[in-house]
Amino acid sequence: MYVPSHFEETRASEISRIIEEFPLATLVAQTQDGLVANHIPLMQEVLPDGGVRLIGHIARNNPLHEDALSDVEGMAIFRAGDGYISPNWYPSKADHHKHVPTYNYQAVHCYGHLRMIDDPKVLRGIVGKLTKRFETETNGKQAWRMSDAPRDFMAQMIDAIIGIEIDVSRVVAKSKLSQNREAGDFDSVIAHLEQAGSLELATAMGNAPKP
Repeated sequence: MYVPSHFEETRASEISRIIEEFPLATLVAQTQDGLVANHIPLMQEVLPDGGVRLIGHIARNNPLHEDALSDVEGMAIFRAGDGYISPNWYPSKADHHKHVPTYNYQAVHCYGHLRMIDDPKVLRGIVGKLTKRFETETNGKQAWRMSDAPRDFMAQMIDAIIGIEIDVSRVVAKSKLSQNREAGDFDSVIAHLEQAGSLELATAMGNAPKP
């Protein structure tokens, strides 16, 4: 990913926020047939040594677990809010007209060794963590639990998946949020995004270091 210095995202809290709030990752792996991309929700875990692990699962019928080359690096891409930015939104346009359209967005690329998990006990733990997180966010005290399903049915479901773990060894993150614009133009972009209903992107800009 091309990351000019003024768009480089180095705030650990912001990187973590993007992964947490936009968990549907594009998982890219090198296979015997070339690069393959899958779209799966991944959850981050903080390890005892301070590192980060991403966990998730794919269908056992997905050939990725058989075709992925061993001992190669995988990449999980998380993308936050994005939006078109019109030159008409810059007050300074009236002074010199030296503006062109652009697109604002945030993206996080996490790299690490991709491990496939086929141990039923570990798989159940991965599913349990994902379920607890997303069900609690969605249904609160009425959250669905794995124990709500019949034991034999749940065993069949676990047997139909393969777990994924990625111990993150490298992160490249980008927040292209008009940081290269003067303050008046920057604030005007936020106002136009809010008016258009692009609140996620407007909030990210409002929390970004000011130009």
